[in-house]
Amino acid sequence: MGHPVERASGARAETELPPGQRLQRGWPVTHYGPVPKFRPERWDLQVFGATADGGKRAWSHEEFTALPYATVVADLHCVTKFSMLGAEWGGVPARAVLDLAPPAPGVTHVMVWAEYGFSANLRLADFASDHTVFATHKDGELLTAEHGFPARLIVPHLYAWKGPKWVRGVEYLTADRRGFWEQRGYHNIGDPWQEQRYTYQEQPGDGPGL
Repeated sequence: MGHPVERASGARAETELPPGQRLQRGWPVTHYGPVPKFRPERWDLQVFGATADGGKRAWSHEEFTALPYATVVADLHCVTKFSMLGAEWGGVPARAVLDLAPPAPGVTHVMVWAEYGFSANLRLADFASDHTVFATHKDGELLTAEHGFPARLIVPHLYAWKGPKWVRGVEYLTADRRGFWEQRGYHNIGDPWQEQRYTYQEQPGDGPGL
């Protein structure tokens, strides 16, 4: 039997692009800094912060690959204005991580941590979406190192910077805190359909002060 496939299409046509975006054929490599070297014996995914039991949870790479696997067909919208439509992302649903390592009742946001201290903040509801996945595969093939192997977060309804490559941890937060790009001028929420690209576009309540 194959894995279940979900389609993150919402109410919009599958060929519709967010404002200011252009259709991309192929998948450009975009990231800040070097590509980390993957050492499976040293790799783990940690969940910490305001957990329900006050403890920390970690999975080795072998344990992580044994977690529930799902496939989501979803778009990827980069803030640099390209959009890749209808990609098939396979990996561990964020909901599975939330179920196995529940947040405390007061948690409102998460900080997703990646190699080299990179981070992206998300509202808990965005992280908990049925279409948010720690992707290990695209279109049935393992991700390459340049595209985020062994795991990158895919949050289809937000700009792609909200889904870091080379993810290593999830921190549960009881108050919002800006991540790496959000501290450097990118919008705190990052909804491509509202073209929330930059900090100066934020409205009251969109994020904490800089």
